[in-house]
Amino acid sequence: MQISILSVFPELYSSFLQTSLIRRAQEQGIVAYASLAFKSFCDPKEHIDAPTFGHGAGMLIRPEVVERAVEAQEAKHGKAFKIFFSPQGKQLNQFQLQRFAQELQQKNHLMLIAARYEGMDARVEAEYADAVVSIGDFVLMGGDLPAMMLLEGLLRQIPGVVGRQESVHEDSFTGPFLDYPEYTAPVIWKGKEVPAVVRSGNHAQLRGWRLDTAAEKTVHERFDWARSVSMNKEQEQLVKKHIPAHYIVLMHDHVLIGGATQEEGTTSVTSLDIHDIARSAKTYGLKNYFLVTPLHDQQKIVQRLLEFWLEGVGIDYNPHRHQSLKSVQLKSSLEEVIKFITEQEGVAPITIGTSARVLDAGGLAEQRIITYHDQAKIWALHRPVLLVLGTGQGLTKELIDSLDYLLVPLEGFSDFNHLSVRSAAAVIFDRWLGYNIKFMQ
Repeated sequence: MQISILSVFPELYSSFLQTSLIRRAQEQGIVAYASLAFKSFCDPKEHIDAPTFGHGAGMLIRPEVVERAVEAQEAKHGKAFKIFFSPQGKQLNQFQLQRFAQELQQKNHLMLIAARYEGMDARVEAEYADAVVSIGDFVLMGGDLPAMMLLEGLLRQIPGVVGRQESVHEDSFTGPFLDYPEYTAPVIWKGKEVPAVVRSGNHAQLRGWRLDTAAEKTVHERFDWARSVSMNKEQEQLVKKHIPAHYIVLMHDHVLIGGATQEEGTTSVTSLDIHDIARSAKTYGLKNYFLVTPLHDQQKIVQRLLEFWLEGVGIDYNPHRHQSLKSVQLKSSLEEVIKFITEQEGVAPITIGTSARVLDAGGLAEQRIITYHDQAKIWALHRPVLLVLGTGQGLTKELIDSLDYLLVPLEGFSDFNHLSVRSAAAVIFDRWLGYNIKFMQ
């Protein structure tokens, strides 16, 4: 298998290709490397670059130089799978590496084309690129370090390069979980002891511990990854186990009413809000859905509705509705809700407010406003989570100021922003806790 590298500075690869398993792969005849300078495909005194058209700054590698390099290497080694590098490319991940390794084994020729300066003429990628790869949302001076990183990851996927192939199959990002922690001698170092189960020799217990530890680490530190990869039932149960307890409260008190006047008041409970949010809460694994209203007449109406579905003919009439409404609790105040959760969990919940409006977070915007990608920040506190939604025109500023955090508003790319609270609840649950598959194992 041939790996051709085209670069402005091929000398950067000299020591890299002589390192460890990368060198050994060539010595064993698994792969062969060729790192070539674009300059070697130019006539004497011919430049490899030219200024960009328009008012942009910098120089671009000329398309005919790349053309000569690509055609020369393909004439020697056959048609190549060609990879370019750009911050605008698709971000590299383990599944891409596996795909590139398969392409290398099938075509026997992989070509890495590393730009410098302001990059390549856009027509080059359009003509030749089978893949354009980014290693992250940042900009380097050229594509050589990304090319080396890709090579390191890709060669691990080629049989024979790594001695123990099972270690590759257990790498982080080969499935929904990060790798489990590893230990060596001494047993105790700086007061930290190697877990007994690791030293026990019990392979079944060790497998269970490794899987559980990997799942916990992934859920708490890289939930974005765990939720993006297809799982089997055992893995799904482990994720569910390690997500902190979540609750939802719908406030009908301490909310804004009155349209343009925006006065504090109370709102009426609606049957639709009860049913729809209960079903969403059940779907996304929230433990309880609380309704808060201080009005006794409203409490009686809610109680009567719940009794029908939880104790009466409603149980047989619609079992799914019965199941979802079992988690609904009626309370008179937010304080009652927090007290109930504290008694259930042994610790007070983190309170997270939601609002359709961009609000001043009491002068503590950076500390209090969170996004739908901040699970690690919240879950690291090892406390249950209470999501607080408001009816009417939303929660009062006083109530929001009493909460620990405020989620950024739900917004689409339009000028209209008037979701019903039950629709907003479903979107919030999905963004914060939902399973959003990007990769199939």
